[in-house]
Amino acid sequence: MDLTLWPLVSQSWPDLCVAVELVERLGWHGVMVEDHFMADGSGFGAVSDPRFEVTTVLSALAVATNSLRLAPLVMSATYRHPAVVANWAASVDHISGGRLTLGLGAGWQINEHEQYGIEMGTPGERIRRLDEYCSVVRSLFEQSVTDFNGRFFELSNAWCEPKPVQDRLPLLIGGKGDRMLRLVARHADMWNMWAMPSKFAERSVVLDQACDHIGRDPATIRRSTQALVCLTDSESDARSFLDAAGGRAAFAGTAKQFADLAAQWHDAGVDELVIPDWHLGSGAQRAESIEAITAALQA
Repeated sequence: MDLTLWPLVSQSWPDLCVAVELVERLGWHGVMVEDHFMADGSGFGAVSDPRFEVTTVLSALAVATNSLRLAPLVMSATYRHPAVVANWAASVDHISGGRLTLGLGAGWQINEHEQYGIEMGTPGERIRRLDEYCSVVRSLFEQSVTDFNGRFFELSNAWCEPKPVQDRLPLLIGGKGDRMLRLVARHADMWNMWAMPSKFAERSVVLDQACDHIGRDPATIRRSTQALVCLTDSESDARSFLDAAGGRAAFAGTAKQFADLAAQWHDAGVDELVIPDWHLGSGAQRAESIEAITAALQA
């Protein structure tokens, strides 16, 4: 099972780079970065905290790294036009030497849409928009020209050059509902959701069924998940952290206990485990946490 870092984009750029450099040196698989302009007010980070923008971060990391797989987790189809994203992605694929995975999602965070005056639409509309979005991006990547006449997007004799370095630049789709999983089955090379092992296994079965329904081999979809992680030897601190998580997938405990949980994720079918660094500490403490996780999972 591969390990991928999700660095906090509200930390300083030098601090973010230190974490990325460390996981590359330790042989981790990749780095994923969120596409949000502010926190959602759920308790982990203030809405007013400054944060870096995802396309800028990944473009810089394409130059600053050599082996790590790079991906947005995930770009919202509500505020980024697919043709613009396709051109950006193809360029970063060249800059990185073919290390980009393009993560896409339907969009969900209300406050950033409200602040910027961007319409979200109903859940059904967002899923239908993402469906068209994936078709447009894939066509721009693989066809010489693209004509598309949909409800949300229209392209006429459109081109996207240069094409990506990869013969098939992977699309990652984040989501967990039945309709989203049917969309994953149609378009995605990789699937992601927040989940503990039992929930991931349950949703993975639904994805398998969606693949079977359209005649796709479920094994052709790479699967990833993440949870908040806090390393601590204190049972009371662990309980407080999990209470503060508010139901979001989260772990608090020792590195050995985390390794035991990671084994359960692996058994549930997880190919790639994404670890946010948000609660691993800062400076030397964060480095110790990352090194402890690496050692425990390699033991």
